[in-house]
Amino acid sequence: MKAIGYQKCNPIDHPEALVDISLPEPVAQGHDILVEVKAVSVNPVDTKVRRGVAPPEGEWKVLGWDATGIVRAVGADVTLFKPGDRVWYAGSIARAGTNSELHLVDERIAAKMPASLDFAAAAALPLTSLTAWEMLFDRLEIARKGEDSKRRGQSILIIGAAGGVGSVMTQLARQLTDLTIIGTASRPETQEWVKEMGAHHVIDHKASFAEQFKKLDIQPDYVASLTHTDQHIESIVEVIKPQGKLSLIDDPQSFDIKLLKRKSLSLHWELMFTRPLFTTEDILEQHHILTRVAEMVDAKTLRTTVTEHYGVINAQNLKRAHALIESGKARGKIVLEGF
Repeated sequence: MKAIGYQKCNPIDHPEALVDISLPEPVAQGHDILVEVKAVSVNPVDTKVRRGVAPPEGEWKVLGWDATGIVRAVGADVTLFKPGDRVWYAGSIARAGTNSELHLVDERIAAKMPASLDFAAAAALPLTSLTAWEMLFDRLEIARKGEDSKRRGQSILIIGAAGGVGSVMTQLARQLTDLTIIGTASRPETQEWVKEMGAHHVIDHKASFAEQFKKLDIQPDYVASLTHTDQHIESIVEVIKPQGKLSLIDDPQSFDIKLLKRKSLSLHWELMFTRPLFTTEDILEQHHILTRVAEMVDAKTLRTTVTEHYGVINAQNLKRAHALIESGKARGKIVLEGF
C-alpha cells in the first residue's frame, strides 16, 4: 500500500523529511477496524513527532492521526462497526499513523462520521474536537448550559483561539456552555476568524493581557492555554480569577508552578492520546464524544474548521502542510484527500 514516512528526524525542507513509500497491508484483529483512508488533516503533533521521534534503524515512521474513511474489515472482537461504514477518528500516538492507504484503529476511539460532510471536511475535526471537549468537560469540568446556576456569569480565556483546537473549543463553549468566551489572535484575519467561531471578545496575545482585560472588566474563571504557555504564564496568572483553573496542551520549556500558589490556581494537562495510549477504563468515551460531535455537525451547530485543502495525500503536499504549521501562521485546519 502507498504511505508517507521518514527514517530520520530532519527539518521540513530536507529532501527526506517525508518520503513516498510502499508498505505491507495491515490486518485487522481484536478490537481493530481496517480503514481505507479517504482524507486526513495535519496537526502540530505531526510536526513535533517528525522533528523529535525517529523510528528504529531501517524502519519507517508513518505520521498522521486525523482520518476519515471506509471500514474494509473488522477484528473478531469488533461490535460497533461493519465493512462499508464511513468513520472518523484521531487514532493513537503509539501506533502507525494515518498517512497510508489502509490504517488500523481501535473501534473504541472511532465513530461514524457526520452524514452532512464529505471526507475532507470531516477530517479536520476529530483530534481537535476530542482535545477541546476533554479540556472543557473532563479537565476543567465546566458546567453545561443549565447544569449549575451558581456558575452562570463565568468566563474562559482561550489562548491561540484561531488554531485547530481553539477553533473547535470556541464553538463548543459557545454552543454547550453559558461561558463568556475571550479568544486571543494577533492578526486581523485570525481575529475575524475567532469571532466567526463564536467568541464574545477577541484580544491580542502580543499586547498586555492586563490592560485588555481591564477594558473588558472581566476576570476569567478558566484559561485554556493552547500555545506558548511559557511566554504567557505570568500574564495568565495576573488576569485569572483567584481559585481559577488553568489547562494546557503544549510543551513549555520551563514552567514555574509556584506562580499559581498565591491565587490557589489549579493546573490541568490535556492530552487526547491518553485514553488510547493506556487503554483506560473509559476509552469508549472517545467514541461517544465523536458521536456527539457528529450529531452537532449534522444539526448545524458545529462547523468544520477547514481553511486549506492541499490536494492528494503524498510527501510533497504533506511537507507543504508541515511547513505552514511550523510557520505559526496556520488558521483552522489543513486537509489532504486521496492517494
